[in-house]
Amino acid sequence: MNQNIAKYIAHMDLDAFYVSVERLHNSKLINKPVIIGGSSDRGVVSTCSYEARKYGVHSAMPMAKAKQLCPNAIFISGNMRLYEEYSRIVSDIISSNTPIHEKASIDEHFIDLSGMDKFHDVYQFSIELKNKITEETGLPISFGLSINKTVAKIATGEAKSLPEKHIFIKKDEVQGFLNPLSIKKIPMLGPKAYEILNRYGIQTIEQLSKASPEHLSSLLGKNGITVWEKANGIDNTPVVQERIRKSLGSEETFEFDTNDIKFMNNLIIKTTEQLCYELRNMGMYTECLTIKLKYANFKTRTIQKTFSATNTDGELIAIAKELFQKLYDKNQKVRLLGVRFSNLVDSPSQLSLFGEPKKNTKLYEALDKIRGKFGDDAVGRASGR
Repeated sequence: MNQNIAKYIAHMDLDAFYVSVERLHNSKLINKPVIIGGSSDRGVVSTCSYEARKYGVHSAMPMAKAKQLCPNAIFISGNMRLYEEYSRIVSDIISSNTPIHEKASIDEHFIDLSGMDKFHDVYQFSIELKNKITEETGLPISFGLSINKTVAKIATGEAKSLPEKHIFIKKDEVQGFLNPLSIKKIPMLGPKAYEILNRYGIQTIEQLSKASPEHLSSLLGKNGITVWEKANGIDNTPVVQERIRKSLGSEETFEFDTNDIKFMNNLIIKTTEQLCYELRNMGMYTECLTIKLKYANFKTRTIQKTFSATNTDGELIAIAKELFQKLYDKNQKVRLLGVRFSNLVDSPSQLSLFGEPKKNTKLYEALDKIRGKFGDDAVGRASGR
C-alpha cells in the first residue's frame, strides 16, 4: 500500500453476540442475567450478558462457578447453527459495503477503509455501517476506528462502555488514548505475560511503552518486541480478506462419565448430521474426519481418516462410527466426545468414495430446507434422535 495513504482500520464487534441472538427470539431474556454454555456443571461459559458479568461471570469460566456467582441467571445451552447464521448475515452486509474486510471470529471483523477518505468521511461511513447492521439484524454492535488493527480493537473495547458504542482515535491521539489503559487491554497479552510485567511494576500501557525493548525481550522472549510495539501504537499487520474456513467440529462434555455404546453412537450420528448440514450450507466438502475421546482419567485420544471430498450424511456417519469403534476402549468410561471435519474444500476433486446417487443429493436438499426452517432437531435419523 502507498505509504502516503492515510490508514483507517475499523474493528467491529457484536455486543454479547450469542445473548443478543437469543434475545431476538425470546424478549423475556432482555435485561436479565443470561449465561450460555455447557448445560452440565462440568461445562464452561461460552458467553454471558452484561447483567451476568456484574456478578463476576465471564467466558471460559466453569459452569459450576458461574452458577455459584449468579444462581438467578437464565442458563441456555445455546444454538451454534443459529449464531453462525446471524454471523453470516452480518458478514454479508459488511462485505457488500466495504472494499476489504477480515472476519476475525464469529462476532468480530476488521475493515480496511484506507483511501476512502478521499470520497467519504470514514468515521461517518463507519457509523452508518454500524447502524445498517443493527437495523437489518436487530443486533447491537460496537466499533473502534483508528490507524491499525491493535488500536482499533482496543478502541472497540472502550467504545462498549460509551452510550454511542463507537469511537474514533485519530493518528495524533493514539498514544494519549493508550497511555492510561491497563496492559490487560493489549490484544494477545496473556495472563502469564501480565503477571511477569506486573511483577516488574509495569501496569499501564504508558509504562510498557517507555520500557526498554531489550528488557522486555529478556522478560517475554520474542513476544517482548511485539508487545512494546503495540504499546507504542505500532502494528503493521494487514487486514486480510476473509479466509476459507479450514475445519468444522463439535464436542460434548457429558454430565456423567459413560460407557453406554448406544448413547455414544447416537450422539455421533446426530452430531455428524448437524455438521454435514452446516457443511452443505457453506457450500463446502470435507476430506478428513476426526473422532476425539476424553476418558474419565482425562486422557485424550484421537483418530482420523482421509477420503475423497464429500458432504453427505451417509458417508460421513459410516466413517465416524468406524473410527469410534477403532478408538473406543471398552474398559474406560468417556467424559467427552467430539467429531471434526477438516481439509475443507469448495468443490470435490473426484467422485466420492461411496458414490452416493443423485436422488440422495435431492433428499439432503429437502432435509436441509426443513432444518433451515424448523431447526436442527426437526429431522434426523431415528437412531440419532
